[in-house]
Amino acid sequence: MIFLPQTLVADFSFPYYENFEERFVKMKDGKKLHALLFKAEDPKGVVFYLHGNAGSLEGWGSVAETFTAHNFDVFIPDYRGYGKSEGSIKSEAQLHADMQVLYNELKEEYPENRIIVLGHSIGSGMAARLATANDPKLLILQAPPYSIPDLVKRMFPFNLFPPFLIRYKLETGKHVATAKMPVVVLHGDEDEIVYYGSSLKLKKHFKPEDTLITLKGLGHNDFLDTERYRREIEGILNRY
Repeated sequence: MIFLPQTLVADFSFPYYENFEERFVKMKDGKKLHALLFKAEDPKGVVFYLHGNAGSLEGWGSVAETFTAHNFDVFIPDYRGYGKSEGSIKSEAQLHADMQVLYNELKEEYPENRIIVLGHSIGSGMAARLATANDPKLLILQAPPYSIPDLVKRMFPFNLFPPFLIRYKLETGKHVATAKMPVVVLHGDEDEIVYYGSSLKLKKHFKPEDTLITLKGLGHNDFLDTERYRREIEGILNRY
């Protein structure tokens, strides 16, 4: 019910994208995750982008242009069972371990103070955990659930899914509360999937330098294609 992967054939070529490299990174159990690294002309750093719960890099690769336009490379992996990535998601601990392996690979190419970790929707829980376990320059969260149990409670208020049944917690709020790097949250106040109040709960854990940007009148994924969002991202990248 949480993960909705789209698989891709091994020779899928991503015909609509430019200036990228395909990467296959081996995990601790030998399975390989597939990722795309989009290259800017004169990169100032890299955005490690953890995408939402549905689709694959066939669609999610389109987000890279917002960042490469401002001279940031973008590294976007597909989770296990998504796109060309091998295996299947078995546990939350596995998800976090996979993201750490990928982060370690990035550190071989980029100084850690030039890595921005970004999570969109369900990717926020992984991004927040990854950022607090390391020392990136910045953490950006887009349409983030406070946690999966909190989101489920909001969606199913009559206790259809008691907390002990929820195997994936992805406790974004817990990790934002301990984040040492600056945190920026962007959320549409008409989000139809992850309620906007999730970000208001996150805001209670903010440090003075953390920021919540409310995208008025926008929903869950539709803001990614708006000029307002692109302007906000430009401002964030310039500020940090």
